[in-house]
Order: sequence, then C-alpha cells, then structure tokens
Amino acid sequence: MSNLSSFVKRIRDVMRNDAGINGDAQRIEQIAWMLFLKVKKIQDIMRNDAGVDGDAQRISQMTWMFFLKVYDAKEEDWEFEDEKYESIIPEELRWRNWAHPENQNEGLTGDKLLNFINNQLFPTLKNLEVSPDTPIRKTIVRTTFEDANNYMKDGVLLRQIVNIIDELDFGSYEETHAFGEIYETILKELQSAGSAGEFYTPRAVTQFMAKMIKPQIGETMADFACGTGGFLSSWIKELEAVKDAKGSITNEESEKLYNSIYAVEKKQFPYMLCVTNMLLHGIDSPKVYHGNSLINKLLDYTQKDAFDVILMNPPYGGSEKEDIKQNFPSDLRSSETADLFMAVIMYRLKKEGRAAVIVPDGFLFGNDNAKNNLKKKLLTDFNLHTIIRLPGSVFSPYTSITTNILFFNNEEPSGETWFYRVDIPSDRKHFSKTKPMELKHFDDCIAWWNNRTEINDQDGNPKAKKYTAKELSESNYNFDLCGYPHEEEVILSVAETIQNYEEKRSTLNADIDNLLAQLTTLHEKAQKGEL
Repeated sequence: MSNLSSFVKRIRDVMRNDAGINGDAQRIEQIAWMLFLKVKKIQDIMRNDAGVDGDAQRISQMTWMFFLKVYDAKEEDWEFEDEKYESIIPEELRWRNWAHPENQNEGLTGDKLLNFINNQLFPTLKNLEVSPDTPIRKTIVRTTFEDANNYMKDGVLLRQIVNIIDELDFGSYEETHAFGEIYETILKELQSAGSAGEFYTPRAVTQFMAKMIKPQIGETMADFACGTGGFLSSWIKELEAVKDAKGSITNEESEKLYNSIYAVEKKQFPYMLCVTNMLLHGIDSPKVYHGNSLINKLLDYTQKDAFDVILMNPPYGGSEKEDIKQNFPSDLRSSETADLFMAVIMYRLKKEGRAAVIVPDGFLFGNDNAKNNLKKKLLTDFNLHTIIRLPGSVFSPYTSITTNILFFNNEEPSGETWFYRVDIPSDRKHFSKTKPMELKHFDDCIAWWNNRTEINDQDGNPKAKKYTAKELSESNYNFDLCGYPHEEEVILSVAETIQNYEEKRSTLNADIDNLLAQLTTLHEKAQKGEL
C-alpha cells in the first residue's frame, strides 16, 4: 500500500489541473471523501474482531489510535519549535517508534502487538507522572488513557488498522482539515450508537447557537459538560470566520482565538473524543478537563471563574446524589442534573456575558421549587431574551425528547421574552439518521431573529410571540409557549375505563330498549290493522 501523503500529493496535483476544482476548500472536500473510504475500511476490519461490539466500541477503538497518531504529529511541530521539548511519552511508546511498519524490528504484530498494547502501552500511559505544573498539552495524554480500553483481540487485524492510520499525514494542512471533516462524521455515528448518543449534539444545532451568540476574538467560552466537543468546534469555526472577515489578525489575537475555550467532561469516552477533536482543530493545549462540573460549591465561584460566553447542552434526565446537591443553595437544590447545570451556568457567566443553553420541555413547564426559582432568576437577574422551540426529532434516533434553546445575557432584564418555534420542513414528517436537521433548516429563524415580529401558523396558533416578564411570572413560570399543536390523548385508568364502558353500555341498552319498544308498538298496531 503506497504512502497516503504522497498519494494525497499526487491527487492534489491532479486536482490543480482540473478546471472543476477551485481552491483549497474544494481540494480538501475531494481529499475528505477519499479519507472517508479509509475510515470505512477500518470499521470493516473491526467488524471481524470478536472483541469489538457495536459502533460505540468501534469509535472508541479508533479514537485512541487517532489520538496517538495526531499527538505524534503535534510533537513533531513542538520539537521543531523548541529544541528542548521532551515528550511525556516514553520513547519506545511514541507512535513513531512502534506503529511505523519500518520500525517493526521484531515483527510487532499478532500476539506480540496485543501484548505490547495491553501490557506496556496502556498501563504506562494510564500512569504517567503529572503534577499541577505539568503543561496541559502533556497531561492530556494521561487523562485520555485513564479509563480507555483496547477492545480488539486479534493482533493481526489490529496491525492492519495501525498501518492504515499510520498512512495518514497530519503534518499536511489539507489532509488534517479533511480528516477533521471525517472525524465529525465519525462523531455523528454516535447519535445512533445506543446510549452513546447522549454525548453528541447535532452540529446544525451547535452551529446555529454559536452563530447567534456572535463570538468575538478575545472572548472566553465554556462548556461544563462538553461531550465530544461540538460547541467548542463550532465556536472555533465562528471565530475563524471573524478572523477571515478581518483579513488578518495579530499573533496575540491568534493566541487568544485558539486559547479561548474551557471545557469539562465527566465520562472518559467522550473526553477522549473531544481532546482528539480539539487537536484536529489546531488547539495544541486544549483546556478540556476530565471531571465533574457539579462537585464545587456554587457560592464559592467569583468573577475570576466566569466566562464571556457559555454554550451548553447539559445532561438531562439524570439525577444526582445528596453530596452533590449539598453544593447548591437550598432554593436551587435539585435531584435533576439539568437544573443543577443551569444554576452553575448562572453563577459562572460574566457580567454582560451571553449564554445559549439547551433544555428539555420539562424545564419549561416544570413547577417544582428549583425549576421555578431558576426561571424566576432568569427573568429578574438576567435578560432571558429568546426561547427557541425545537422539533422533537432533532436528536433522533437517540431520543425523541423535545428540546429548546434558552438565550440569555447577564445584564439588566428587558422585561420581555420572545418565543419562536422551528417547524419540521414541509417535505418531511420528522428528522432522522438519514435525513438529519441541517443548518439551512434554521434559515427562517435566523431571518426572524434580525427582524422580530409575531407570527401565527395556518391554524391560528402562535409560532412567534413576545411575552412580558409579568405574564410569565403570573403563569407560575410556565414557559411552555409557542409549542407544537397536537391533539391530547386522554389515558384512563383501568377502573375509569370499566366505568366508561359500563356507562356506554347502559346508554346503548337504553337506546336499544327504546327502539325495541317502538318496534313492538308498530308491530302490534300492524297486527290490529291500525297501520
């Protein structure tokens, strides 16, 4: 198999002679679909390994190898920039010294490769020595592997995959960007990978939220439950668009751009995916931490712990233990994870800062103590200016729970909140894996955003409407407005059902008795010749 970098170079040179391909963007697009075929080949090989079960494990298996390959390419750059740079990875465990076929002095394949991976590589990387002074770009190696696993049991198949990954050239700008697009495709597969879908927010949604928040170079952004890093990558892309619009930026501005993110992820699998994602997006020292954002006392946060922008899709549907709940004031204390994250967001948003947060419908209409207090704070302590209602199938096939986006600023409240409902396109009944939501489906919403008017749908139901803070508070903080019209189905208990049928039977019996009486009377009259 020829070296991919030279292959890509030949392809690129051919493309430059093709009148149909114009510029790097189109060349990257062409390279991307070719790389996609290689990723599919890797997945096909894994399907023949008895140790790998399902999409989630296949993605996890690929990712730790992608991470080491990408990290090795980054280290080449760091070594070039700093002659004194020393890798945190022992020399014999660096990708370049065991994965390259030409470096297989002892034929590292089969059982030898499995033994090396399971008994040398993983144990060492899981236990690398780090300290508070260790740079982030080094500590991420240990945190990435802390709970990672090698699922493959066939060392020959594993060698085949290592060889394919080793051919990728992450020293090439075009190939790295092309693979970044492929990596997004890999992450998207999580949406249908059972419970792993909880880590992935559709990119149409993250892109829309980042676009509406209008990032500026120099601002900081946080996601306290970042999953695979969708909001982080969308934020970076929006900032790069700002950079391109300016034409050029200073080195200081560039440093601020690529050091603007802060993120935390509790679970190992999405953490590993996220760090690799950030490296592919050119962030050499991603401030992505493996931990729980809810373990600190809420009242201990100060403005030093705050951010200009917060973009999030907090975990919902879960519950927290009592020791976690004790970190929150009694009026905001809740068993529901999404409520606690909303409280954290409020306390860690800078003055004049902006936030866009996804919440389930239950947050809008829920009226327990914590939810009502959170919604009250949004109206009195913040400027909750917009709520976007999303269709229920946006997160399909992972979940059909209907979600919403809250946009609010840490500033004096305006006293009014706009609601807008994003409808399913007329050419489909719902979104799906094969026909997911795309950014273009927000076009009407984006147009409305900049020119707000109240809108009723064809049935006269409000699609976009402005409510005052007084109206919302007097409704007992029920924010379930401008929702999706539907017919209510009344579900009866067994006893109610029996009673209902008995009443219907009694009524029917009475009608039958009445009809029979009439027929009997007519028959008797006919017999007497009275008709």
